[in-house]
Amino acid sequence: MATNKLALIRYKTIDNCLKNRFRKWSLEDLMEKVSDALYEYEGITTGISKRTLQSDLQLMRSDKLGYNAPIVIVDRKYYTYEDPKFSIANSPINSADMEKMKEIVSVLKHLNGFHYFDEMSDMIAKLENNLHKSSDKGRNYIQFESNAQLKGLEHINPIYQAILGKNPLLIEYKSFKAQKSSQEIYHPYLLKEYRNRWFLIGQSKHTHLVTLALDRIIGFYILPQASFIAYEGVDFDRYFDDVLGVTKTAQERAQKVILEFTNAHAPYVITKPLHHSQTVLQQNESGIRIRIDVILNFELEREILGFGDGIKVVSPRHLIRRIAKRLENAQNQYFEI
Repeated sequence: MATNKLALIRYKTIDNCLKNRFRKWSLEDLMEKVSDALYEYEGITTGISKRTLQSDLQLMRSDKLGYNAPIVIVDRKYYTYEDPKFSIANSPINSADMEKMKEIVSVLKHLNGFHYFDEMSDMIAKLENNLHKSSDKGRNYIQFESNAQLKGLEHINPIYQAILGKNPLLIEYKSFKAQKSSQEIYHPYLLKEYRNRWFLIGQSKHTHLVTLALDRIIGFYILPQASFIAYEGVDFDRYFDDVLGVTKTAQERAQKVILEFTNAHAPYVITKPLHHSQTVLQQNESGIRIRIDVILNFELEREILGFGDGIKVVSPRHLIRRIAKRLENAQNQYFEI
């Protein structure tokens, strides 16, 4: 049975609600959320009937679509997933929907020659390869950087929809340094990827821009009725133009960073620049000297340390001292060996 577009919107909306453990979901609550989604995505003003919603819940429970959703009723009124980690997004795709996806990929491949779609090349190849593996049980012909244990990817789409809809988010978050999680309302502005990890850029009423790692988000709840604080700063393409990674405050400014690389590392740095501002200042038989104009942040230090003894920081002095201290601390860990 192929899933039509309206049904898929309903199933995904119900799924997003039942995954949300921040509140209890009555049948009327689910009807309201599904009706809102149908209006938002398709302009449908008639909403959804109680019979249709009950039928959707029953279908999601069944094996017809392969979901087998563990939907239970609590206190004779509220719907939820018995397994808090369950999501229909983890269910296998049926054959009819698989054929539809193949058609979509075929169209994308034809559009791939247009300049507007240049940045989609790797995504199209990844989609086609995944479909090939899933449908034909074939070999893997292309490997992308991935981490099967990476957390937080399931948050990307609902947070993206919240950004588009200008909806604040009540987020439960636990940083690596915090002993316990905290809940706060954030106004989301941007999703940003760096080295296969995803981050949300936004602000709370108490702070300027903050960066939240999606893999540290325990849960969140969209607040469609709450007022949204729009971001009035510079365009985010410009905001992150002078940064390596995602760590930055609005007050920080780029500094001139000069680095020297040994001859063994030079070809890699030339063919894959550290930053778009990179310029080669000097090149000889011993290596190269480059300049980049970036914020001095944790990601820059980690990038430098990744080159080991193949790199030397020439300036600024503050960065030289920080890298030297980190290398000293690293060396001290091996003195007892």
